[in-house]
Amino acid sequence: MEKRARGLRLRTAAMLAGLALGWAAGARAEQPRVDKLVLDDTIQPVSAGMLERALKEANADGSAALLVELNTPGGMLDSTREMAGAMLSSHVPVIVYVAPAGSRAGSAGFFLLEAADVAAMAPGTNAGAAHPVLEFGKMDATMNEKVLNDAEAFLRSYVTKRGRNAEAAQAAVQSSHSYTAEEALNAHLIDVIAPTEAQLLAECQGRVITRMDGTKQTLNLAGARVVTLKESLREELLGWLVDPDIALLLLVAGALLIYLEFNTPGTIVPGTLGTVLVLLAIFGLNLLPIRYTAVLLLVAGLALLVMEAKFGGHGALALAGIACLTFGMLTLVAAPVPQMGVSPWVAIGVSLGFGGITVFLVRLAVRARKRKAMLGADAMVGCAGEAMEALTPEGHVLVQGEIWQAVASEPVAKGARVRVVAHARYELRVEPERAEAAATEA
Repeated sequence: MEKRARGLRLRTAAMLAGLALGWAAGARAEQPRVDKLVLDDTIQPVSAGMLERALKEANADGSAALLVELNTPGGMLDSTREMAGAMLSSHVPVIVYVAPAGSRAGSAGFFLLEAADVAAMAPGTNAGAAHPVLEFGKMDATMNEKVLNDAEAFLRSYVTKRGRNAEAAQAAVQSSHSYTAEEALNAHLIDVIAPTEAQLLAECQGRVITRMDGTKQTLNLAGARVVTLKESLREELLGWLVDPDIALLLLVAGALLIYLEFNTPGTIVPGTLGTVLVLLAIFGLNLLPIRYTAVLLLVAGLALLVMEAKFGGHGALALAGIACLTFGMLTLVAAPVPQMGVSPWVAIGVSLGFGGITVFLVRLAVRARKRKAMLGADAMVGCAGEAMEALTPEGHVLVQGEIWQAVASEPVAKGARVRVVAHARYELRVEPERAEAAATEA
């Protein structure tokens, strides 16, 4: 009886454990999933690619929503339009959350905040200052009005559908007005203020949102499991290359290595590595708005440095070249926000360093080409020697420890001193060494 009772207890315990595991697995399966993407950088093509990938993953894994944690000073308008369009056409609801405290959704970030199904901010954050900035040159009055009207129309096209305040949103574009989290909530530009991510999801639970096609959808985010999407290797590399300072340093380093390969052909490694660095730099810069007038300044600066090294300009050409390089680097990227431009310290440091190294290397190369050859018959010209036999006018001479076939301009006795004046292939042209020349040499 005791054994039977013990077996019954074991079977009961096993059954209860199985039921508990099954219930836990079912609860986990029913637990909603929220994918999270962190955008803590300027808005550019790499950011657009990251958001597009996050939306695809959220649609594929059945996420209840995509949470975008945003902190940006702004960026490129083309990338902003692409990202806002992807959010507006997404099947998965998108929540944009400006966080943590101290973050901002400036300029292009404000467009993304308003494009979200749920716009949220943490206390101590701000958004706005969305007046468009022309990437190339200065806008005249007509062009400024066109760009401004286009940006306003783009913002109105989805702000009104989201049920938010279009007039307050336009103020951020027209007069670069910026809002704190509280001001944005009172102006009906955002939907929620939440100090933490958990509180944000709790605030969104049961919220009814209006999709761009006019349909209503209720968010079910109770106890949601938040899964942070990590950057892919490609995105990490592109994010590194799109930094204008890094791209510029790669370009300069690659150019110097390629020059080293040309100056000492056959080494292979500097040329190969330099080519890779230059290609990486060009690829990174291609993702940014580049001013071609700045590229011309860089070419002109390099030409001036080469002229200084080859012809000499008492430093004037070098200073002009360094000035062209500095100004060209500072204006190379037509940055809509300062964070996307080349740092002044990097531009000045690279210009001075590259200018000095270029002048030094080119001068070495010019001097090497002007220096008399040290090998073969060319090296014998101007050297003194001794006739090993009578030259009448042909014979053999000993020059620099080497025996050469020689032709004398006049008969020379055996053992007489001669001097090489020219050569024809492997035959030297010599003449008797004069007494005064020998005395001078002594």
